[in-house]
Amino acid sequence: MNTQLKADFTMLVVTLFWGSSYLFMKMGLESIQGFNLIALRFGIAFVLAGLVFYKRLMHIDFQTIKYGFLLGTILFSAISVVTIGVNSTSVSNAGFLFSLAVVFVPLILAIFFRQKTEKRVVIGVVFAIAGIALLTLNDGLSISSGDFLIILGALFYAIYIIVTDKLTKNVDSISLGILQLGFTGAWGLLLSLFFENPHLPNTTESWISILALSIFCSAIGFIGQTAAQQYTTPTHTGLIFSLEPVFAALFAFIFVGEVLSEKGYLGAFLVLIGILTTKIDFKKVMMKKEYSRTIERAES
Repeated sequence: MNTQLKADFTMLVVTLFWGSSYLFMKMGLESIQGFNLIALRFGIAFVLAGLVFYKRLMHIDFQTIKYGFLLGTILFSAISVVTIGVNSTSVSNAGFLFSLAVVFVPLILAIFFRQKTEKRVVIGVVFAIAGIALLTLNDGLSISSGDFLIILGALFYAIYIIVTDKLTKNVDSISLGILQLGFTGAWGLLLSLFFENPHLPNTTESWISILALSIFCSAIGFIGQTAAQQYTTPTHTGLIFSLEPVFAALFAFIFVGEVLSEKGYLGAFLVLIGILTTKIDFKKVMMKKEYSRTIERAES
């Protein structure tokens, strides 16, 4: 197995873990409150990632800590509204709606950073909006609070992606990533102390959900993504990550018997098409294929 294939497989496993996170969040929220869950999830992930990369953390500077605080705050904003929202919507809806972050990124860049919007992005947004309408709007043309919060979380996460891209150029990205986990957990603990009654999980199901979120969805997910992205292409990464909502719907069907309506499945399909259209530059893909064919003809 070559290096890129190993990297793509790692990304696929990470995406599988992230697809399962919506189900584990819903499980965890049955016995502990939202901020408490975030504090435990990211606190444990911070400790685990810190143990793996402790040598890097010994050399962090104030700028890295400052950037980690900023990213952790934005990430907490995204995760907190999603954690609250997933309690009042379906796991499948949560997976597809949160993946809209991929669509929001180029829109934010176009509006606030004056970056030119490509035609494929516009087409992707149209598909995504149509999909959102089918997924979320009821007969009264209103949207549930849970679905709205997931979409808001996707918007926050898009901002997080853009800010991360800006900040990782001047500091050690792994140390920054670990610190952001710690600050995200710290925000969860602080708000839990103020607004909730924080406690450790008191059921086996709760512990399973918290440990799965911490170990697989956060610590391993973060480390796996960081390691794999060095050896694969952005196109491969985007394509594999677009499978996250599909995995979310699959987990929801297998473990809780959750199914969407025909309208919901059509909406989910349109959202997925929108994400793929936004993420993949089909012209470049076709040019590479044509170039490969030309080389093959020349060699033969």
